[in-house]
Amino acid sequence: MEKPTQASEKNLELMRSFAESYAKRTGTYFCVDPGVTAVVIEGLAKHKDDLGAPLCPCRHYEDKEAEAAAAYWNCPCVPMRERKECHCMLFLTPDNDFAGDKQEISIDEIRGVTSQY
Repeated sequence: MEKPTQASEKNLELMRSFAESYAKRTGTYFCVDPGVTAVVIEGLAKHKDDLGAPLCPCRHYEDKEAEAAAAYWNCPCVPMRERKECHCMLFLTPDNDFAGDKQEISIDEIRGVTSQY
């Protein structure tokens, strides 16, 4: 049986809610391109579905299960927690050229972008 290509509603809502609250708590903002935000949140939710953890979807892993278990790249990853460095451009500091002014995104916005893949 083929795995679904999109994340479950449950984990998509969980990761959307987490991303919004984490951005507000850390004073970071989503990318000015909402498509980037949508794809990253979908990727986190899909990894939560498949691996049980929100492994960073923007990196290549030889063994995703091992990386998820190690937790270093689980969102928020160590570089984000320690230095506010988000490789995925999900959480951007206000001085970043790609930072938008939003800390919220709707499920409809996410699905509108990710259902095209």
